[in-house]
Amino acid sequence: MRGRRLWWLAAMVGLTVLVAVQVVSSTQRQAGFAAQAQVPTIAPGADVLAGVALIPERVRGNDYRRAAFGEAWDDDNAAPGGHNGCDTRNDILARDLTDKTFVAIKRCPSAVATGTLHDPYTNAVVSFVRGNQTGAAVQIDHLVPLALAWDLGARGWPEALRLRFANDPANLLAVAGKPNQDKGDQEPAHWMPPNRAFWCQYAVQFAEVLRGYALPIDAASAGVLREAAGSCPTA
Repeated sequence: MRGRRLWWLAAMVGLTVLVAVQVVSSTQRQAGFAAQAQVPTIAPGADVLAGVALIPERVRGNDYRRAAFGEAWDDDNAAPGGHNGCDTRNDILARDLTDKTFVAIKRCPSAVATGTLHDPYTNAVVSFVRGNQTGAAVQIDHLVPLALAWDLGARGWPEALRLRFANDPANLLAVAGKPNQDKGDQEPAHWMPPNRAFWCQYAVQFAEVLRGYALPIDAASAGVLREAAGSCPTA
């Protein structure tokens, strides 16, 4: 019997961000966010950025280092099956892809070998096959990009918090490679998903991550996120 649980976000007090993952069927077949997520509802008149500080504009620094957020994915994350020997990338693929088959690699006993991504950014259907060129067609995006977080204040965080941010499932989505490359480290004022039907989820999730990590947002991006959240149905 195929059961359903809604995948969505909740910000904890302080710096913790939790995510509840929607599941369709057994532990061997976790549903993808894009395929199954329910559009969130918001209260009439609610501000999606409530509690998020605003700054006039993003000031890009020349000191960003990807290594400041860790050299690679780790296994210390809250994704389904975390602490299972599989790094965060493999856990997010298992969470977000559908029609999956698995293979054991290194210390990961259940890495996705093949699967299907219903890309939230473009609404395209993308096939994933580990080890060939289609593997690069599915990438893991940081909704709030690492370089953006750096400019918004993460440069002053302790190393452990930056590592946590880089591997937080609440800030991660499996997406198609092309829109992920197009997005780069841009803030919402300069890039939003081409699939406008996903703008509600994107805005709400982006705001939850900002709030959970006490990050501000630039005024232009705040306007875009509020407009996008305006497409959400009201509770």
